[in-house]
Amino acid sequence: MARQVLVLVGTRKGAFVMESGAARSRWKVRGPYHEGQNVMHMAFDARSGNVFAAVGDPWFGSRVYRSADLGHTWNEPAHGPAFPEGTDLKLQKVWHVEPGRPQERGVVYAGVEPAALFKSSDDGDSWQFVQSLNDHPSRPTWQPGAGGLCLHTIVLDPVNPARMYVAISAAGVFRTTDGGETWHPANKGTRVNFMPDQPPTYAEMGQCVHKVVLNPSSPRRLYQQNHCGIYRTEDGADQWVEISEGLPSDWGFGIAVHPHDADSLWVCPGTSGYKHWVPNAQVAVYRSRNKGQTWDKLTAGLPQKDAYLNVLREGMVADALEPAGVYIGTNTGQLYWSRDEGDTWRLAPTLFPGINSVGVAMA
Repeated sequence: MARQVLVLVGTRKGAFVMESGAARSRWKVRGPYHEGQNVMHMAFDARSGNVFAAVGDPWFGSRVYRSADLGHTWNEPAHGPAFPEGTDLKLQKVWHVEPGRPQERGVVYAGVEPAALFKSSDDGDSWQFVQSLNDHPSRPTWQPGAGGLCLHTIVLDPVNPARMYVAISAAGVFRTTDGGETWHPANKGTRVNFMPDQPPTYAEMGQCVHKVVLNPSSPRRLYQQNHCGIYRTEDGADQWVEISEGLPSDWGFGIAVHPHDADSLWVCPGTSGYKHWVPNAQVAVYRSRNKGQTWDKLTAGLPQKDAYLNVLREGMVADALEPAGVYIGTNTGQLYWSRDEGDTWRLAPTLFPGINSVGVAMA
């Protein structure tokens, strides 16, 4: 049983940590850390207890910081991920940090802009460029989404150490089944129709996937929120099936899967790629208990008038307690939390800078 629940909040102007006991009835907020800097993502490493933060510094560029004491103090990295000479690429931003599997001691992955993957084998002290993904023949055709050409999602198969997934906007999902030696598009069944009245096509790649999530209990089942719909796969991304029916919009960023029940997930739809706020300016989280076949609208405690806000791709997460807690952070700085799987919601005690990411840790 967790003694303490930590919510890791990455914002445009620093990092914060919310702390509560397992009852999640009261929260204490500490920070900011990395004051004034753009913290794109924070991740807890259950293997070591480290916390990693992808931080954009206006002088030193984007680096991955590490804390060994749950965010109270942070190391000063000598450097961040960097492209080798000859690639003609220059690092703009670290979007995502993903600790490796339990058996992969010291391994950490980073997804960056322009879209590329880096791997560290020493807890982020040094980084190696994953050349094989950059060498994919489709690389020259990858196009930036509205947020840039970014590799923003890294999903590790918890059973098969040779299998992992990355998501790139706007190129789609890529999968490796041989430990990163080769990569292949994994977008079959996902639509491509970004413009109004554009007929849908189902291309091999070119999709603007927004986020992919996986429940370790069913590692071949994944869910994704795409620019053009919400999808589920049961076969490790060989084929995706759309599950957008019953939602007010097929567009959005926020998606989270239940930590114990792979049939249950939550999404927070947006209006459209042109209107980056919740439908009808009313905040609602939708929950499915049956793999996205049907959806329940959850609004108790969420603002239902004049709420022109959005939840970004890393802004939604669930904790591993029973019942699961669910957290959504908004681009306008509000963080809403539920300790009953979304039935009711409360507002966190701090109004944060614009929230890029929300993560959880059990200590």
